[in-house]
Amino acid sequence: MKQFLKMFVVGSLLLASAAASAAVTVNFVKPENYPDMPFSPVDRDRVLKDIGDYFNKLGKNLPAGTDLRIDVLDLDLAGRIEPARRGSNDIRIMRGGADWPRMKLHFAVESGGKVVNSGEVQLQDMNYQFDSNRLSASDPLRYEKKMIDDWFYKAVAPRKPG
Repeated sequence: MKQFLKMFVVGSLLLASAAASAAVTVNFVKPENYPDMPFSPVDRDRVLKDIGDYFNKLGKNLPAGTDLRIDVLDLDLAGRIEPARRGSNDIRIMRGGADWPRMKLHFAVESGGKVVNSGEVQLQDMNYQFDSNRLSASDPLRYEKKMIDDWFYKAVAPRKPG
């Protein structure tokens, strides 16, 4: 009985801390209309999942009890998709011209049940090939994620100096 009670108390504490942590909700609005997405439904789903997961990862930097809601209204990946030949994967070509990553989104940050920050923003990184990027060169969405980082740490969760 003592062991059961100990497990119950630990479980209750874990549930309480989970309830106090930040929550991130990402909604992709009409993703079938996003330009320049992969042609394969599996690859399109992978891109959306990866971006959604990245927003959730960033949400771990929010204070406990803070929620972030994001509606991705438009997404244009860096480069241009070249259709694959003979069943291989699509190839994304990045020439550095007018093919920079762009994302339009609406966001709301809530704390204590009240909206403390919100807006509709157009993210873009025209220098995506020239700016430093801490993300791995093997990450196919490294330019989009860097653009998201820049916005997140400027508008949603500014980093403390020092």
